[in-house]
Amino acid sequence: MKDPTARFSDRAENYAKYRPGYPREVLHFFEERGTLSRNSVVADVGSGTGVLSALFLESGYRVFGVEPNREMRQAAEGLLGRNPLFESVDGAAEDTTLADQSVDLIVVANSLHWVEQDAARAEFSRVVRPGGRVAIVWNVSRESGSPFREAYADLISTYKTNGGAGGAKEVYEMTEAFFDDGSGERPGYETANFPYSQVLDFEGLKGLVLSYSSMPALGQPGSQAMLRDLEKIFRSNESGGEVVMEYEVSLYCGRLR
Repeated sequence: MKDPTARFSDRAENYAKYRPGYPREVLHFFEERGTLSRNSVVADVGSGTGVLSALFLESGYRVFGVEPNREMRQAAEGLLGRNPLFESVDGAAEDTTLADQSVDLIVVANSLHWVEQDAARAEFSRVVRPGGRVAIVWNVSRESGSPFREAYADLISTYKTNGGAGGAKEVYEMTEAFFDDGSGERPGYETANFPYSQVLDFEGLKGLVLSYSSMPALGQPGSQAMLRDLEKIFRSNESGGEVVMEYEVSLYCGRLR
């Protein structure tokens, strides 16, 4: 399988343009519990093009965007680099390069499946301050409830090559395993779910699919057939030249033992 740190090198532009954002309820979750306060520092690990980092920066938090892929990191720097509260870091979950006890909150959004969990858990324990928390966030598209959702899910299943996070059940089990370390104990563990939606024209839907590292890139075997099928799905379900992608944003937060 392709090196996880290189999988998105040819996807960064589409990722930055077309991946969904995150609702402000994610931010409110941390603020309401006192995890974030005025001078809090956040490490967005596996930050990609800075989609989640932007949410914290908008509210005045200092953010380390830790990303191992050069192209993704450069995309984030282009979007967020002028903000003095943002620092782009060439690092990974297993080796963030951050100082001991230097952050109040570590977030990992849609990237836990690329992480070596034991090494990341040890690294996060080193970096987070006493009383600080770790949060895993997933943004998963809904797969049922409408002809468009079901047809889109079928297309992803048909053309998926390898890698990726899997469905809701897989990411939930993966996340619980990260927090309990096999002990069955998850101190301070809380979960929350928020709806989110994204309105896309065909170019946006196409760009979204091409941003997935588990789908054929342009020019790869299967890409032309995939895009033909995608356009058929779009034309059968669009309204006013657009479709609505609906997501379930799931947040899992706790302290590491």
